[in-house]
Amino acid sequence: MLKRISILSVLCVLVFACNGFERPEKPDDLMSKAQMADFLYDLYIINSAKGVNKSTLEKKGFNPKSYVFEKYDIDSTRFAESNAYYTSDTEAYGAIIDEVKARLESDKERFDVVMKKENDSINKRKDSIKTRRDSIKKLNKVPKESLRKPFEKIDIKKIKTKGL
Repeated sequence: MLKRISILSVLCVLVFACNGFERPEKPDDLMSKAQMADFLYDLYIINSAKGVNKSTLEKKGFNPKSYVFEKYDIDSTRFAESNAYYTSDTEAYGAIIDEVKARLESDKERFDVVMKKENDSINKRKDSIKTRRDSIKKLNKVPKESLRKPFEKIDIKKIKTKGL
């Protein structure tokens, strides 16, 4: 019985908590959807770079978040207010995220093509180096037949009689 009452009370709290949701007011300095998409795109790129080359970025004194804020000439408060406003409108925020995702996928496809060309070029160089090494090895090999020829028997008696 106590279990049922606790479940029912939790459900009531959740229902009443959801009814109190109010959409934030539109900020005066709201970032446009295009600017928000550009900002998020750069933020995703820099965060992934930070995940891959964190030590390199730290050595160079590069602060990714401050770079993005400086690039778009906004402060964290403006971004937070704009982000809160757009996240309350799921359709608008979904459109922004879809645009960012499309740009990231397009970039990935371009980079995959470049990486494939680069890998093909590297493989061709490796093949040419291997071919050169193989041809050098063939030139340096001594034929096995010459090693197997029987040595001429030296007749010591002939040497003594000839006076060598």
